[in-house]
Amino acid sequence: MSLNLTEILGSEASTLLNHTCKGIPKENIYVPGPNWIGDVLVNSDRPVPVLKNLQALLNNGRLGKTGYTSILPVDQGIEHSAGASFAPNPAFFNPEKIIELAIEGGCNGVASTLGVLGMTARKYAHKIPFVLKINHNEFLSLPNKFDQTMFASVKQAADMGAVAVGATIYFGSAESARQIKEVAEAFAKAHELGLGTILWCYTRNNGFKVDGVDYHSAADLTSQANHLGVTIQADIIKQKLPTNNGGYKATKHGKTHDKVYTELTTDHPIDLCRYQVANCYMGRIPLINSGGESKGASDLAEAVKTAVINKRAGGMGLILGRKAFQRPFKEGVAMLNAVQDVYLDPKITIA
Repeated sequence: MSLNLTEILGSEASTLLNHTCKGIPKENIYVPGPNWIGDVLVNSDRPVPVLKNLQALLNNGRLGKTGYTSILPVDQGIEHSAGASFAPNPAFFNPEKIIELAIEGGCNGVASTLGVLGMTARKYAHKIPFVLKINHNEFLSLPNKFDQTMFASVKQAADMGAVAVGATIYFGSAESARQIKEVAEAFAKAHELGLGTILWCYTRNNGFKVDGVDYHSAADLTSQANHLGVTIQADIIKQKLPTNNGGYKATKHGKTHDKVYTELTTDHPIDLCRYQVANCYMGRIPLINSGGESKGASDLAEAVKTAVINKRAGGMGLILGRKAFQRPFKEGVAMLNAVQDVYLDPKITIA
């Protein structure tokens, strides 16, 4: 598949494809590549089986051996509700369809729940790397709560043949201290059992909405969430693409520095994402951005744009779910392939 980036990106094509990051130049970033584990992670204290499993993830799919990743995440059946997630395409109530989409879509791996992966493990765990998501929020409780609860154990992930575990922490929430402790302990256990670790580093606090502006995806707040995530030894950080900046200034909590806003970043989306990468130990721990919800006709352009921003900022890939599985199967495969084509295109370089 060949992407016409000028057509897809429209009026934003030039600024996205020709931008140069000056606040944090590319020379300071550990750029993803086929030797990332051997060049970077091997110097850490990760056990050899962890390196082996992470390499298995990076070797699979259309992006195999490039150093970039495309992961299909389907845990929204718990996080949002099965109806909200799968009613647009009821075939995906069947766990096997999720795995089939990841395989046909050329993904490096599939991230899902204990139920989904456990139901399909003996047939598929040796065909595509599994990432077991061990904690979730759920919206069946009334009133709705925003908390992450452990649904699975690291041992269950190892027993089913997963290569890694995934978890979410709602940084900034009242429950974040407990979540940090739980996930840190789970990640230590995962490394002990030879599994990689992927952390969904999301911010969550009503106080992050100030004067009608939502700062949950502000570059400064999400970047600090990333920095907390790498501190508990996440091997890969998953984060939403930044949509603005100045969260600390708006909320007037915590600490920041003027240079974050005047020198290290601008309002350019690649600069904002570069700051997220910088907070992942300058890219020593890779950043993957989420694909976001499906909005219909604009999904392709939004997904490709996110991939371009992530790649040019120094990120490792995209973890895209609803934009793929909430549409007919062949269209979902095409959506995943379009994102992967961004990372396969040698003309799209680090900014």
